[in-house]
Amino acid sequence: MRLPRTEPGLKVGLFGGTFNPPHDGHKLVSSIALARLGLDQVWWLVTPGNPLKENGGLPPLEDRMAAARRLADHPRIVVTGVEAQIGTRYTYDTIKYLTERCPRVSFVWIMGADNLASFDRWQHWRDIAALVPIAVIDRPGSTLKAVHSPAGAWLSRHRIDESDSKLLAGAKPPRFVFIHAKRSDLSSTELRNKRAVLETPLGA
Repeated sequence: MRLPRTEPGLKVGLFGGTFNPPHDGHKLVSSIALARLGLDQVWWLVTPGNPLKENGGLPPLEDRMAAARRLADHPRIVVTGVEAQIGTRYTYDTIKYLTERCPRVSFVWIMGADNLASFDRWQHWRDIAALVPIAVIDRPGSTLKAVHSPAGAWLSRHRIDESDSKLLAGAKPPRFVFIHAKRSDLSSTELRNKRAVLETPLGA
């Protein structure tokens, strides 16, 4: 099992998804996280499939990782297929593996506000929050839904002020910060739908 190179004290953001397809919104979130959280790296965890979604038409992992690497093109964004390598299906199991394998690395889980709105549907979501601090990056149309969601309400007692974002990595979980910054309305789902329309033959 080969993980990205680490060293004691490294601050690493974990950003998971199918990346189908990867887009500039993914890169924007990563850039915001690197700057606002004071991270050394962001790892894109390209998953074999999302347990909450239909994965029948999902392109091969290798193809999505190659596309992600082309898009990322950043020395501190690392694209990895660690979930496929270790055989995990759920985020909790992946994070548990990484925190045990790299105990001297300060991991932070990164998600968009749209994901926080449905975070309570994730397997062992409270246990995820107990393993690593969580950074939520604002997304258009998701701000209020996220903070008033079941998970958002539960996490609110562990929220730190946005001005203290750089204290998140290394903080004892559960800890949570909501970051307001430049927002992207790009969505992998919408991009797939637009591509499907463009590829549909006239008259079909």
